[in-house]
Amino acid sequence: MDRYERILSLHRILKTSRYPVTVAKLQDELECSRATVYRDLAFLRDALMAPIVGDGDAGFRYDTDEGGRFELPGLWLSSEELHALLAAQQLMSRSSGGVLSSALAPLQSRIEKLLDEHSAGKQWPVQRVRVIPHRGRRMDEHAFRNVCSAVLQRKQLSFEYRARSTDERTRRTVSPQRITHYRDNWYLDAWDQDRDALRSFSVDRITNARVLTADARDIEDAELDTHLAGSYGIFSGPPKGIATILFSAKAARWVADEHWHSQQQGRFLPDGRFELKVPYSGARELLMDVLHYGADAEVIEPVALREQARSLLMMALQKYEG
Repeated sequence: MDRYERILSLHRILKTSRYPVTVAKLQDELECSRATVYRDLAFLRDALMAPIVGDGDAGFRYDTDEGGRFELPGLWLSSEELHALLAAQQLMSRSSGGVLSSALAPLQSRIEKLLDEHSAGKQWPVQRVRVIPHRGRRMDEHAFRNVCSAVLQRKQLSFEYRARSTDERTRRTVSPQRITHYRDNWYLDAWDQDRDALRSFSVDRITNARVLTADARDIEDAELDTHLAGSYGIFSGPPKGIATILFSAKAARWVADEHWHSQQQGRFLPDGRFELKVPYSGARELLMDVLHYGADAEVIEPVALREQARSLLMMALQKYEG
């Protein structure tokens, strides 16, 4: 452990300890000599103005009144925390289709500088953090940034929207509520002023976005969750039923660890198969995911959903019949 990390660890030990910590315990925690512990205590107290009280016999701690308010000046992170932050930065940069690359470049430079300070100039193999976007869509960088700004500044947003289902282009004015990353794509959850209702918009279909001066209307989190996250899929709405899907024993090893919905219920059957129950509103997105498992998945109920799955499979089969 180098000095930087020892100081950080020492600060965290003293800040979280309810009782004085002996020098022997600090030696063990910091993996250093008794003399080094005293040097680090002196540096923390004298150079960084930490409210350290105590002595070598009784132990050391932060002053009861001041310890809760004291923090190390600047940004202090351990090597492990910096590595995790660098990996997260790579994930954000690469999973956004490139639109965040320039915005996150200063952050990456700052992280790399901090890592250099920890490692005496050693180059970190960033290429070993591998992020492979799956079916992500291209976005307009200007539109994406304006969407984010409107959400965080709590301002209304005006934009042109070209619906993927109808290819119709409309002008919308909304009160942004949340920006959601779902399956490698970004969506804007917002209150649509003209339709007087909550809607979700694919950010990649938004153009000519403009942040307005008017304040956005705030919708309670409970209402947002009920409407936008109540049932399966991104364009869900309030749930209309519970789907029961049965997976083969082979697929069960994967499905049992998957998160399909916050209110899902799953159980292993005696023969090794896995039964999954999820609330749903629209069937299309749910059926697409179920059919992804092919013969290893079967919709059990409701009957209408089972028949929809059967019809889709029949139509797909007809494509291959000569």
